[in-house]
Amino acid sequence: MRTDIAPGQTSDYLGFDLMMDNNLTEPAVLMADCGYDADRIRQTMEQRDILPQIPMRKSRRMRVGVDHTLHRLRNMVERCFNKLKNARCIATRYDKTAESFLAFIDVTSIRLRLPHLST
Repeated sequence: MRTDIAPGQTSDYLGFDLMMDNNLTEPAVLMADCGYDADRIRQTMEQRDILPQIPMRKSRRMRVGVDHTLHRLRNMVERCFNKLKNARCIATRYDKTAESFLAFIDVTSIRLRLPHLST
């Protein structure tokens, strides 16, 4: 998982370039919500041979389909964000600096994952 901070007023499709940097491993599928439904994002993903699974916005003229069975896996990511927001310091962002906020996200992610690693 990669975490980064964008300004609060940044829309999803403008923050897309931050998250899809070239130094990441190439995913096979991009599962995103309709906030990422932009022609530029779809073209970028198709050029990199990544299957975009993004539901359409209501205002889209050219209709694009999505594999709903594959898109249901996105629920796991949403539940992960929900668990992260259960940590009060993340949900309310008490930290003054971006470094300490990202560090708390990392610590909380490790804390959530530890019970699943011990066997």
